[in-house]
Amino acid sequence: MLSSTCKYAIRGIIYIALHNESEKKIGIKEVSNELNIPTPFLGKILQILAKNKLLNSTKGPNGGFSLAKPASEINLLKIIEIIDGLDLFDECLIGLSTCSSNEHDDVQCPIHKKYLPISMQLHQLFEKETIENLAKQISESNGKIAL
Repeated sequence: MLSSTCKYAIRGIIYIALHNESEKKIGIKEVSNELNIPTPFLGKILQILAKNKLLNSTKGPNGGFSLAKPASEINLLKIIEIIDGLDLFDECLIGLSTCSSNEHDDVQCPIHKKYLPISMQLHQLFEKETIENLAKQISESNGKIAL
């Protein structure tokens, strides 16, 4: 449902949130090693998030990434929108070009009416779930949940 890139973005932001101590920057190599994500790929992902003002990015020997806003203000929907876009909620689930999102239209695919309520629930879940909440749950799991 979510691309690997989007999953890496979410994991990266959670990692940074968990280690966001007193304005300390977290280096890309540390995040990459801890999450087992190739450094160049993760670097591009985190730069996209920085460009969209979810992260701060500083170059140089003491550089790295930090949250650009409180973790309580970063929800999953914003990350998904930046990385994958919101087509998941708008376009036909099986990719039919004639499928209409208009519930009064009779050219919906066979699964559209069944998927629409699920899509709306997912949208609400992703909008409601914050990085702060996820980081807190991971932190409180005592190592049972690993990034």
